[in-house]
Amino acid sequence: MADAALQSPAGASSPAPAQFDDLMLSMDVVDTLRHQEAFVARELNEDQREQELIERLRKIYRDQGIEVSDEIIAEGVKALKESRFVYTPPKPGFGVSLAKLWIARGRIGTGLAAVAGALGALWMGYFFFVERPARIEALRAQIEISQTLPKALDDAFSAVLAEAKTPDAKPKAEQFAADGRAALARQDASGARTALAGLDQLRADLRRSYQIMIVSRPSEPSGIYRNPPRNPGQQNYYLIVEAIGPDGRPISLPVTSEEDGTTKDVTKWAIRVNQQVFESVRRDKQDDGIVQNRLVGQKRRGYLDVNYSIPVSGGAIFKW
Repeated sequence: MADAALQSPAGASSPAPAQFDDLMLSMDVVDTLRHQEAFVARELNEDQREQELIERLRKIYRDQGIEVSDEIIAEGVKALKESRFVYTPPKPGFGVSLAKLWIARGRIGTGLAAVAGALGALWMGYFFFVERPARIEALRAQIEISQTLPKALDDAFSAVLAEAKTPDAKPKAEQFAADGRAALARQDASGARTALAGLDQLRADLRRSYQIMIVSRPSEPSGIYRNPPRNPGQQNYYLIVEAIGPDGRPISLPVTSEEDGTTKDVTKWAIRVNQQVFESVRRDKQDDGIVQNRLVGQKRRGYLDVNYSIPVSGGAIFKW
């Protein structure tokens, strides 16, 4: 009884598998017809010979050991006529394009991600190496113009006035300060720094002190005379001098040559004097090989000019 309960009643059939088999056979019929296009085209264009076509198809399947009913063969022929089981590509259009994009979304997404990554890297590089330094420099320049330089100019101007012991220094300091403020007003940091450098140099000049002394060493001349290139008939007289600082060491000073107009920092140069002064120094050195009165002038702290102790013309040379 148990075994009988597990069996289907005699004569009962399962409709779903049978329908599936019929569908598969119909599709196979269509496929067989499609592979014999010339034969099919000739036969199907003549309705009266459709039965002959069915017989030929039945023979093809019988030769293969497959039993196919007339209904299935007829259904296959009909399906071929109706283009069933045939894929017909859709017409191009917006919907088709969207469908293709959706199918290729993985590949497109990977490509877009790579492009986005490259663009991101380029933007980061541009930001960190170009835009950010430019922003920092602009901010630094703005702070310098609005805060740093104005204070530095005021401090330098005050330092010059505090150091100066001569009224000649104040007009020069005021001119430098005015030039600096005008540069700041037009957002010219470079011009303001130039004015600040002028104030700093003016203060350094005021702080400096030294004596101008005649060179008096056995192996070196203490004076020379020469005919100027532009006036060969005239004779100019010079004393060879050096600037000695408070520590007894020579210091370098800018000297402008009256012969060619060039300026150079030197520790030794020749200053022009009249013939009487020149002869006096020459006789002094001839006595014992030493110039007794070596002092030519003195630059004191707080002053800009040298206070000369002998008459000088102000002309100088540093080549002889």
